[in-house]
Amino acid sequence: MDHELNAAQLHQELEPADHSNKEKDVLGAPLQDESNAGLKEVCITDEKDTTGFQSPGHEHEEGELPTEEEKRALRHIGDPLPKAAFLVAIVELCERFTYYGVQGLFQNYIQRPLDGSQGRGALGMGHKGATGLGTFFQFWCYVTPILGAIIADQYLGKYKTILYFCGVYIIGLLILTLTAIPKALENGAGLGGFIAAVIIIGLGTGGIKSNVAPLIADQYKRRQMVISHTPEGERVILDPAITIQGIYMIFYLSINVGSLSLLATPYMERDVGFWSAYLLALCMFLAGTTVLIFGKKIYVVRPPQGSVITDAFKVIWLMIKHRNSNAAKPSYQQEIGGKTNLPWDDHFVEEVKRALVACKVFTFYPIYWVVYANFSNNFVTQAGQMRGHGIPNDLMQNFDPIAIIVFVPVLDRFVYPLLRKLKIPFPPINRITLGFWVGSLAMAYAAIIQHYIYISGPCYKAPLCPASVDSAGVAQGNNIHIAAQTGAYMLIGISEIFASVTGLEYAYTKAPPSMKSFVQAMYLLTVAFGAAISEALNPLLYDPAILWMFVGLCIASFLTGALIWLLFHHLNATEDQMNALDKDYDNDETLKRPSVREDF
Repeated sequence: MDHELNAAQLHQELEPADHSNKEKDVLGAPLQDESNAGLKEVCITDEKDTTGFQSPGHEHEEGELPTEEEKRALRHIGDPLPKAAFLVAIVELCERFTYYGVQGLFQNYIQRPLDGSQGRGALGMGHKGATGLGTFFQFWCYVTPILGAIIADQYLGKYKTILYFCGVYIIGLLILTLTAIPKALENGAGLGGFIAAVIIIGLGTGGIKSNVAPLIADQYKRRQMVISHTPEGERVILDPAITIQGIYMIFYLSINVGSLSLLATPYMERDVGFWSAYLLALCMFLAGTTVLIFGKKIYVVRPPQGSVITDAFKVIWLMIKHRNSNAAKPSYQQEIGGKTNLPWDDHFVEEVKRALVACKVFTFYPIYWVVYANFSNNFVTQAGQMRGHGIPNDLMQNFDPIAIIVFVPVLDRFVYPLLRKLKIPFPPINRITLGFWVGSLAMAYAAIIQHYIYISGPCYKAPLCPASVDSAGVAQGNNIHIAAQTGAYMLIGISEIFASVTGLEYAYTKAPPSMKSFVQAMYLLTVAFGAAISEALNPLLYDPAILWMFVGLCIASFLTGALIWLLFHHLNATEDQMNALDKDYDNDETLKRPSVREDF
């Protein structure tokens, strides 16, 4: 889509905007129309620090739309991140603290028996049983976002949906905590309580996950590139895509700071009991819910959009029925003498087509999630086959978020800006491909570690055999230090920065404004498919076959990354045009669907 405007179009853009049916924030104030804002002044949204740039003598250029030549010639930078986005990030941090704090203990909780010692185990279902139930939990947590997305986009909006599902989540955490008390476990309440808890928790986290990621990006309101100046006087382009990328880097950083709950919960599991770790997670979740409630007046909250999701499926059906991607457009139907009372316009069809492009890319993600899932189950079991030297086997998971916490600022503050300054493109499809390849390296590393476990005594290819049991009756694993596993977790973490963060960003920027939660749920659904594939691999979870499973995943992840690049690298060239659709939807009164925006 061409961003250049002729004189008539520019005059239309400069006309005062009618905010009577514009989106409103929770305070009731209309959200500013950013096609008009900033054309005569530096501040482009209602936040005075949105651009942060002023250049005396050049004020007449601030906020102008760049030409195609300027887009290529000028350096692209992002806006400062809106303060409300950080508040949403805190809520996500608390929820992820809870999720990983309990989920990271499930392997030991399910696998090992209740033997009277604190934290050794609870349900005694073995390696396959633990991985199977853990994988089901992951599958369930990433199917339920579809329900949360439909409720948010069509009925309640993102904020209310998150708040209500927080209540569901709290009920599940209470059940998990109470049934993990030693007396409850001794009386057989463990398995039933665990299954009930993970179903309820999965429902709660699903309703939150599909909405919190788009909610944080909703706090940023610019929808088009504009020209600005740095304090040094350099003409630059403020690019919303870069800001959205930065928002999701912060979002993912908050996720992984939260996941450091695994620095505390394994020791609480070992020294006090599983129930204490689950109680800590519950308290942290209550803190996050409190922040969500008291931050309501600060957030930009967009209301639900009516029947937009069902309309989208109708659009897709018409495309399939007529074997024509334009068949659902009212203009096309008018030409062929078809339906004339469609509740959408041509622009909405273009938005749905853009969302389908993102969904095509997402179809390859399940392979990545199979790789990723190993860090919370099979890597934990692998660590248990090594000499721990006093380190709990499920503590090693923390090197995944530590890697992310270290490398996200490095990439966001140094690497990405340097690439932009040197005009070296690093578009989304390339980042996703690199993420798959780094994930492949993680599996290769895990396979090498597994090989060294098998060639080490005292048990060799039968880790945790009776020969490894110490004087306290605890199996110590083969003679390879648990710290050797660090590299696998670090590589998984680095791969997430490229594959997972970019996936979140892609889901938001390619989704129609009225379907942000739903497309986010489609992205999260790929995690569920990955969990289903992991479940199918369950029969391979025995020694020494697990070594070859790691090798197979290494090859699969590399080939899938290569396939993504071959099939979709051409989309990098149309990135700006696809992202510009939101601008036209927000700014052009002739393109709005009455059924979607009439309530604003």
